Amino acid sequence: MPTIYLSPSLQPFNKYINGSDEQTMMNQVADAMEPYLRACGIRYTRNRIGMTLGEAIRESNAGYYDLHLALHSNAAPEELAGKIRGTDVYYYPYSALGKRAAEVLAENFKKIYPIPDKVKAVPTTTLTEITKTNAPAVLMEIAYHDNEEDARWIKENIQAIAANIVQGLCIYFGIPFISNPQPPRVGTVVTQSTPLNIRCRPSTQSQVITQAQKGEKLTVLGQWEDWYVVEVRGVIGYAAARYIQV
Repeated sequence: MPTIYLSPSLQPFNKYINGSDEQTMMNQVADAMEPYLRACGIRYTRNRIGMTLGEAIRESNAGYYDLHLALHSNAAPEELAGKIRGTDVYYYPYSALGKRAAEVLAENFKKIYPIPDKVKAVPTTTLTEITKTNAPAVLMEIAYHDNEEDARWIKENIQAIAANIVQGLCIYFGIPFISNPQPPRVGTVVTQSTPLNIRCRPSTQSQVITQAQKGEKLTVLGQWEDWYVVEVRGVIGYAAARYIQV
């Protein structure tokens, strides 16, 4: 299952036109993303308020992540302050995976942003969080916090923004999006005698990545149709729900 480094803004000095700041609002989006990430089986490490950008990049580079995802809101140049709207999803042009992730996230974000034709994937060679990370990287400028309509839209749509971004990640990684996350639950394997296969995708044709023994406890993270997303002994995958008693 995929693993991401989640990097909401560390910039409290970027103030919203209607109150609050970029760091606060992007961390609210990240907070709202976490239940969806867990339910969908996407592991994540998240930066922390008080870190510097350099520390966050070093922490990301110290691990092995399938994607580095930075969350920001934007501001126009001084002469255009308050006059621009839109969503820019930045990627490094020499990273094929980063480009594809940005394009997928941008296309999916058009479903919820009020002006879909102002959502675009944008190549860049100047943003440090794109150019200095080892993992494929995407930086989302979700909307303009110096524009009254955009700033209001962000504040009123935290949950929808979070769900949409995780949905985009699921499309990119090729796994189901679980739209109704529940708190993790303890489950018990109730097979007749044979071990329960834990698979990389919710299909009996997909690869078996580990097994759980009859009577073994595991953590149920989410449910997709007749499959549970489970964690057993540190491994996350899919298991047939009928063989697990929650």
